[in-house]
Amino acid sequence: MFTSKITKIAVNILIILIAQNIFADDVFDGVSPQLGVVISDDYIEQIDFVVMPSGDGLPGGSGNAVTGKVLYSIHCMACHGPDAKGGINGDLAGGHGTISGPIPKKTVGSYWPYATIIFDYIRRAMPYQLPGTLSNNEVYALTAYILNLNGVIGEDELMNAQTLPKAKMPNSEGFIWAYSPSE
Repeated sequence: MFTSKITKIAVNILIILIAQNIFADDVFDGVSPQLGVVISDDYIEQIDFVVMPSGDGLPGGSGNAVTGKVLYSIHCMACHGPDAKGGINGDLAGGHGTISGPIPKKTVGSYWPYATIIFDYIRRAMPYQLPGTLSNNEVYALTAYILNLNGVIGEDELMNAQTLPKAKMPNSEGFIWAYSPSE
């Protein structure tokens, strides 16, 4: 009895799938349902980028923490709080030395292993309400400001494609490779 119920269910599913396949061809008859828009090669180039820890993929431009502080007050403070702490979203600064303790505080300064990740994340996802709208110079400046708040660089240090990968993050040695980077 159990086998015959399973067989009936399987046969019914098969019939439904075959019918959907047959009728779907008739419904669209080779015509697109006209959903979405075709995206241009220029747009794909604008959003299709990868920034590696080594700095490969970083664009031209530059910025420092002085400029970044002004930009932070405009684009970031509402969510991340003054001095990148205490906002409605996660803190970006502080937490140094807490990762191996009983109450780890994962911030950019205490957890992230590479400075290039900050640039990549800001460029892709920030500001929250308008991601992707900041210029490369603005992203470098905001990255410099966050690095400065975490004691990684000085206020006047210029961050660009050459200097950013050299910024040593406090937790850069806190990760264990699951495989050798040379593999």
